[in-house]
Amino acid sequence: MRNIALQLMYVGTAYHGWQVQKTVTTVAETLEKALSTVVCHPVKCTGAGRTDAGVHAETYVANFHTTSSIPCERLPLAVNTRLPDDIVVVRAAEVPDSFNAIGSCLKKEYTYRIYNSRIRNAFFVDRAWFYPKPLDEKVMQAAASQFVGTHDFAAVQSVGTEVQSTVRTIHYFDITRAGDLITCRVCANGFLYNMVRALVGTCVYAAEGKLSPDDIPRLLESRNRTAAGPTVPPGGLYMTRLWYPEDTLGQVVPFR
Repeated sequence: MRNIALQLMYVGTAYHGWQVQKTVTTVAETLEKALSTVVCHPVKCTGAGRTDAGVHAETYVANFHTTSSIPCERLPLAVNTRLPDDIVVVRAAEVPDSFNAIGSCLKKEYTYRIYNSRIRNAFFVDRAWFYPKPLDEKVMQAAASQFVGTHDFAAVQSVGTEVQSTVRTIHYFDITRAGDLITCRVCANGFLYNMVRALVGTCVYAAEGKLSPDDIPRLLESRNRTAAGPTVPPGGLYMTRLWYPEDTLGQVVPFR
């Protein structure tokens, strides 16, 4: 039995997230069906994270076990011919049996994009959050910097998946602007349910003057979700980088 890791990308607009669900179409279900026709047996994929409905991935990693002897270099093309255009397998690699796409992941980066202009842009529909009020990215960065480090992030977690601990470590949270596009990049050792979208919403609140960046340490200490900013829409969120041990996939990390 071989353990195969896949690097893929997808546009999440048409899907109800990664995770297989009973009544709606998901990325994992679509990928598993395509893989099954290629390797000629049922396939169960383990993904790097549970992206929500409408969220995208510029880089995503999944692994599955197979008895097929198809060479890894042939798998992407074979699978892609059976996938819709909005899901693409970029490459495949045989990995140790102990490799698990989520359990072996060291840290992740998500990117959130805001189209900040008085007039919306049709090409960013479901690809960036259209926000017509002026936003000061410097104030947003001042707020974002307060989240860096190891903290209890219960205040920016939506009700959802149960977790043993709400403590996470954010390695960086950088907010930049290029014209009308504001890019928010955040990297952590793990994320809580809707955490990135709530982090961005809180930075937007700061830019609107609804809270001060200096309020954020007290906000985190309160563990009160209602004290933080809103959960921003999913269409602007992308998984963009994943880090794994270098010896696991036989090449340098991160995936990007």
